[in-house]
Amino acid sequence: MKELKGKVAAVTGAASGLGRAMALAFADEGMDLGLADVSDLSEVRRAVEAKGVKASTMKVDVSKAEDVQKFCDSLKAVHVVCNNAGVAVSGAAWENSIDDWRWILGVNLWGVIHGVRSFAPRLLAQDEGHIVNTASVAGLISPPASAAYNVTKHAVVTLSESLYHDLRERSSRVGVSVLCPAYVPTGIADSERNRPAGSVPGQLSEKTKEKQAMLRKAVTSGRLSAEDVARAVVAAVKAERFYILTHAKIKGAIRARMEDVLEERAPRNPLGPL
Repeated sequence: MKELKGKVAAVTGAASGLGRAMALAFADEGMDLGLADVSDLSEVRRAVEAKGVKASTMKVDVSKAEDVQKFCDSLKAVHVVCNNAGVAVSGAAWENSIDDWRWILGVNLWGVIHGVRSFAPRLLAQDEGHIVNTASVAGLISPPASAAYNVTKHAVVTLSESLYHDLRERSSRVGVSVLCPAYVPTGIADSERNRPAGSVPGQLSEKTKEKQAMLRKAVTSGRLSAEDVARAVVAAVKAERFYILTHAKIKGAIRARMEDVLEERAPRNPLGPL
């Protein structure tokens, strides 16, 4: 996918954060956009169209297969698919409520599953395109106080790897990337605004609340912006690069985890001294 101009990108979670930044970055390449989110998309649509490209919008709950399929069907053409919508909850492994698990699995994992099931056959049939699945560095390491989030992001990484192998076995030209950023100032720290009505959060300990406050501070003070990450995504699509690791300093923690696995020893805390 070296030539993007005149083609179409579909982005979920496009109203804010990484999704909005990706939409604008692809618009800068001359791509038209299909934008999906549970939140209002009017602002990002105006921003995209101001760059001289076309945009369509649809309210989509990615946890619902029928919503994602309807979004896919609404696009007359599609070449790049960004399964990006995501939420975050904090908590020790035993602290999250069933509603927490259902919500985060529904958006972060099932949202990507639905995106792959809806869009991959279409791209495969045209033998052209690229799928970008947004995971996190939490899909490659396992920070404490983030069990549910880590589970979803590890699942997205292995789903993406499996998708890559499945496409290669069919000699398909469709590319795959998995995005694994560390701390980026986005709205994901305020995910509670999109919690489903009636969903009851878990009761967090004081220690977890302290960790939550530290995480929020780390996210808001991230040195790379959403725009920086979006540009890295565009570059990866053009280069057909699978892993998108935007934060070089986190590679030490990733390497430590891999070493712990191979040496069959207890995992080191990726947020502590390695």
